[in-house]
Amino acid sequence: MEKFYFAAAYLRLSKEDTRADYRQRAGGSRTESNSIISQRDLIDSFIKRQKNMQLYDIYVDDGWSGTNFDRPAFGRMMQDIETGRVNCVIVKDLSRLGRDYIEAGRLIQKTFPAFSVRFIAIIDQFDSLTADYHETSLIIPVKNFVNDAYARDISAKVRSHQRVKREKGDFIGAFAPYGYKKSEENRNQLVPDRYAARIVRRIFHWKIEGYSNLGIAKRLEEMGVLSPVEYKKIHGESFQTGFLTGIRAKWSSVTVKRILTNENYTGTLVQGKAEKLNYKIRKTIQKPKDEWIRIEGTHQSIISKEIFQLVQNLLAIDRRGGKGEKKAHRYRGLLFCGDCKKPMIQRVNRYKGQERVAFICSTSNQGKGCSRHTISEQTLNQLVQTALEQQLVLPDNREKLYRERKPGIKTDREAVKEEIEVWKAELDYLKNELVQYRMVGNRLNQDLQAKILTKEEFEYFDEIYKQRSQELQQVVNRQQKTLEKLVQTAVLAEEHTQTEASADWLKQRENRLQIAKSDRFFLVSRVKRILVYEEKRVYLELWYGK
Repeated sequence: MEKFYFAAAYLRLSKEDTRADYRQRAGGSRTESNSIISQRDLIDSFIKRQKNMQLYDIYVDDGWSGTNFDRPAFGRMMQDIETGRVNCVIVKDLSRLGRDYIEAGRLIQKTFPAFSVRFIAIIDQFDSLTADYHETSLIIPVKNFVNDAYARDISAKVRSHQRVKREKGDFIGAFAPYGYKKSEENRNQLVPDRYAARIVRRIFHWKIEGYSNLGIAKRLEEMGVLSPVEYKKIHGESFQTGFLTGIRAKWSSVTVKRILTNENYTGTLVQGKAEKLNYKIRKTIQKPKDEWIRIEGTHQSIISKEIFQLVQNLLAIDRRGGKGEKKAHRYRGLLFCGDCKKPMIQRVNRYKGQERVAFICSTSNQGKGCSRHTISEQTLNQLVQTALEQQLVLPDNREKLYRERKPGIKTDREAVKEEIEVWKAELDYLKNELVQYRMVGNRLNQDLQAKILTKEEFEYFDEIYKQRSQELQQVVNRQQKTLEKLVQTAVLAEEHTQTEASADWLKQRENRLQIAKSDRFFLVSRVKRILVYEEKRVYLELWYGK
């Protein structure tokens, strides 16, 4: 009795099969012949001509490399083989099964025979049912080896092509960094995203003011600002997240640090930080910094190079505030012993309800030599303020100070109005998204009534969309409050023109610098290090003016 076959049609198309250099070499025809539709039609036509065969299922791995056998559809097909549902596998050609000659050979010569599975590669005219020893043991290994060599060749060409594009200053990432978007005219060019770019500037500004990374993340959550993952998702990018579980990605200290250390914000494109071990293994390794590809001036900057470097210097020091504090102490990371150059540490003395702060040498505190170099916070404030006032009156520094403003945070009324427009647009987008979620909830009810969904399916999806709607409503409420505050700021800003505001700002600094009491931003953006010597002598190392 003739054996009957339940066939699995296996189709695969990798990204490499559609590369431009592949199309040029193949004249355009081979790429088309390898398309999923073409493979399906070829196999379907073959099965229809067989009297003892019927199609059991079609297994499609679209966008998966042939060098990796850890593919979803391939795994599902192997499960059906192991459970006896499938006893024949059909592919267009051997390369569709895979391009790793060792694994492909093991499947054809050992795995499939072990499960009594017939294997057919139509274009290569191979059928394990009729193949002799010569075909199985010689021709097939050679063809698999050629396919493997082709994969290695394509991988090398893709890497070379990517390097050339990176060195030209073309952005080749799948997603633009938060704060940017891909240009509509040139997808390899980054352009600022007005809304997200403002958030990036705020993050850098808050860091300089002394906020910890976690403190910044909490503040963004309080304002209702969407995290980078949620922002990408809500703007329609194919970004895999925890949405199906109803989990909303929130801001975290890790996310904030990733932004603070991203040099791309300075207009310098940094790529090639990691690479795959080889063309057969998906695992990547981090490359040394001196091997990264850095091209300056490829796109508009969001953060100045000076501000970026300042933040890197601050990140290199422990910036954490004390217990329960959102911000670091204004001198944290700046104060050092003038003799041993080790950090000074803070000591708080409380007596009769009064609190006095002083700083001492950490080396002396540990009993490892050096002297205490004790100085009170009050004395330090006076000395630092006097030193900065003296620097301010120097012509060169005065002119530089006048030109500088807080990075990315404008105070004139035009900037406030522009920011209001951006936040309004984002808020409208979120409100529209909220309406869409509620519409989906209504459709779920309709599908339940029409018995398209079971009660269990309805309850599962209904819970997801309800939770998502509630979270989105909370975001809308927080952003609405932030927008109301901006509107109030705009009303106050109407009283001053930009010139008046700038002159008033400078005048305040010249007449009475309140650096020692409140403005940490002004302090750390100008002072590199404060050295404390015995007899309460203080020396300020500045970022400029030397």
